[in-house]
Amino acid sequence: MSPDLVTPCGVVRSAAEVNEQIRALWSHPQVPLTAAQREEYARLCAELRQAERGDAVEAA
Repeated sequence: MSPDLVTPCGVVRSAAEVNEQIRALWSHPQVPLTAAQREEYARLCAELRQAERGDAVEAA
């Protein structure tokens, strides 16, 4: 499992949780993302793809 899927406390996030965070980045469609936000968006999209594919397994 990718370390990106695990939160600092060791809990795997669901696709819904990751999607919610992606939506929070886009405060308004007309406002461009900063460089840091674009990096976070790319990381979150990769995490979302993995969660949707089922690569993420609930942490014990």
